[in-house]
Amino acid sequence: MQRIDNFKSIIDKYKVVFFDAFGVLKNYEGLLPGIERTFAYLEEQGKEYYIVTNDASRSPVELAESYHRGGLKFINPNRIVSSGMLTKEYLDLKVKEGIVAYLGTRNSAHYIESSGLKTLPVSEINESNIDKVNALAFLDDEGFDWSKDLNKTVNLIRKRTIPVIVANTDRAYPLTISDVSIAIGGIAAMIESVVGKQFIRFGKPDSQMFMFAYDLVRAQRPVSKSEIVMVGDTLNTDILGGNKFGLDTVLVLSGNTLSKNLDTVITATGIVPTYICESAVIDNDGLGF
Repeated sequence: MQRIDNFKSIIDKYKVVFFDAFGVLKNYEGLLPGIERTFAYLEEQGKEYYIVTNDASRSPVELAESYHRGGLKFINPNRIVSSGMLTKEYLDLKVKEGIVAYLGTRNSAHYIESSGLKTLPVSEINESNIDKVNALAFLDDEGFDWSKDLNKTVNLIRKRTIPVIVANTDRAYPLTISDVSIAIGGIAAMIESVVGKQFIRFGKPDSQMFMFAYDLVRAQRPVSKSEIVMVGDTLNTDILGGNKFGLDTVLVLSGNTLSKNLDTVITATGIVPTYICESAVIDNDGLGF
């Protein structure tokens, strides 16, 4: 068994903490009980913190509101860094006109709304507007007909030579303690193999996500990578991405990686976190679990 560390003693060593969202702050049942104590402590200590997430299903404002409804009042939209932000940045720079088609909910389309561009769900693409589609974005696993619209997506990519952006690279997410659901990254990987084209991906473990967050931090205060720690529940996204970017990393066992599988998955992947903790929750006495 790998060494299990005290979470409070870890964050005491750093000026900035990056948190993944699902599996770290919340799970399928809602916010982790007691997670608000961790953020109260960070505020008390004057430390910076950001939520660095592959969730492109809702805007930062909507994501922050979901935390507030759960009782975590410390998270504001400016502290949320989503892979959807990188998608928008790419579109602003690379796609100057026309339609951006998307798979996802209407709310997820917030990220791809750019000046001069019209957004349309794949379901509304037809012969009258297909020639104006200049990009396609995979945003969320809900909001479309899995059979009809996925087939339509395949044929759109076959007919149009356009950039295809995957805003969330996660292939699956926990649905219950024992079951998972296919995420939009898994859908994109399947379609990519069908059409034989390579898509553009944003999100962890890609270093662009961490650079985006790093730039936000440095706009507020001078900080080096050695003063930042990344907290995540998944080895091949959160921990691998943090490691590659040069950050220390904390693997928490409250999400995708289970304690009983710990040694096996670390050995199999070769991805080694700096620290391992049961969770990111600090107890009432200020001691990590």
